[in-house]
Amino acid sequence: MPAKEQLIRSVWTRPHRARREQPALSREQIVAEAIRLLDTEGLEALSMRRLGARLNAGATSLYSHVASKDELIELVVDEVYGEMEVPDAQEAGWRSAAAHSAQSLRAAILRHPWLVSVLGRAGFSSLGPNMMRNTDRLLAVFEAGGCDLDEADHAMKALVAYVVGMGTSEAAWLTALTRSGKSQEEWAEDLWPAVEQAAQPYPRLHAWCVSRRSSDPMGGDSTDIFTYGLDRLLNGLEA
Repeated sequence: MPAKEQLIRSVWTRPHRARREQPALSREQIVAEAIRLLDTEGLEALSMRRLGARLNAGATSLYSHVASKDELIELVVDEVYGEMEVPDAQEAGWRSAAAHSAQSLRAAILRHPWLVSVLGRAGFSSLGPNMMRNTDRLLAVFEAGGCDLDEADHAMKALVAYVVGMGTSEAAWLTALTRSGKSQEEWAEDLWPAVEQAAQPYPRLHAWCVSRRSSDPMGGDSTDIFTYGLDRLLNGLEA
């Protein structure tokens, strides 16, 4: 019977066949080097040609393992999600497990600030093994808190949306800081006068800016802000 046309174009739905002609190069090596490239040079630097050069292999050799740059994005996203830790809720308690999971995902985003900018183009990354495993574990966390499976799904998505939303702002700040070549203190010193001037017509915002004059533009306490919102999200779910 003829093979059906692949309707869902994803690295996770395409059969993966090892290539004997490239024994020294594996998909795992390609993904690891792609993440190193993204971490050091950013999303704009990622291309199959650039990646091939770093691996001492031609772009054609890479395409024998990864069919497209879109597939590569799916792979690196799933690999980073593999860094997320989701504890056993039966041992840690559902709330502690949920908080640890959120903090772990945030830490992965801050290690890899490019992640949030590719989530919208990551195709079917939700089909990746790391994503599937952590999704299943998060559902178990909220089931342990008394949710049925549908409500556990809603709670999990609310938690992840909060982390990604907060992480987007933090990642943008880290990316801008890296591109500036300045320290956090130097960047704040240069930027803050413009922030204060822009806030002049808005009394409450201007008062806040004046009160934080010696801090960085993120307020200097992004972890406290993250924890504040996370606690209130979990309070709402608990109620």
